[in-house]
Amino acid sequence: MDHIKAHYGEADLAEFKEIILKKIARAQEDLDILNDAYKNNSSNGTDDTSHTFKAFEEGAETMAKEANVQLAIRQEKFIRDLKNALLRIENKTYGVCRVTGKLIQKERLKLVPHATLSIEAKKAQS
Repeated sequence: MDHIKAHYGEADLAEFKEIILKKIARAQEDLDILNDAYKNNSSNGTDDTSHTFKAFEEGAETMAKEANVQLAIRQEKFIRDLKNALLRIENKTYGVCRVTGKLIQKERLKLVPHATLSIEAKKAQS
């Protein structure tokens, strides 16, 4: 079976690298949007509205910025994990489960290219 091999071949690694590079590019675009959203200090035109409404508006804006910061942190971690996967490709250790030492199924890696655990190891953690 596929997952008994010691490592993936060059063709498979090249395919995974292409998937990861596309995911990094998309994730970086999303991160840039999030960073722009929470760093945006422009006024929404509430200068001439009542103080009560303005307070609600500022509170909502603060909550939205905090949510965007949290999303940006998650996105940065995702990008870091994808870059670590690229390093594993270069080291020819990509796709090897760090618990069982077996190959992670190709289908799993296509969906979660930064995975370091096989389904078997992931289930054992639960």
